[in-house]
Amino acid sequence: MADDSSSVRVDKWLWAARFFKTRSLASQAIDLGRVRIEGERIKPARAVKIGEQMEIHAGEQTLLIVVRALSAQRGPASTARALYEETAESIARRERIRTQNASDPARSRKGRPTKRDRRRIGQVLGG
Repeated sequence: MADDSSSVRVDKWLWAARFFKTRSLASQAIDLGRVRIEGERIKPARAVKIGEQMEIHAGEQTLLIVVRALSAQRGPASTARALYEETAESIARRERIRTQNASDPARSRKGRPTKRDRRRIGQVLGG
């Protein structure tokens, strides 16, 4: 991890914090507006500062995190986890969505539903 005085590009930090597999994917997400700092759209070259709140839309998830440390080097997941802290609101929202998805038989499987799954979906939908 780098010290507080150094600056790190947002795309590089997101890659080092393991939110994206490559820097180009992180940069693309930033360009598409899926990453915001303090509610504002940003550019990939913007410097990250400790204490900033970042909103990351990845797939169906929306994460609200606070930057706790800076790093431009990708390391193990345990080191990456120390770079940020997820807010309590974000954790509660993810848990609520996870429980909703778990109770929905249509979302429990990937691909085509089996005959058994179709029957369960029909029961839930009242058919």
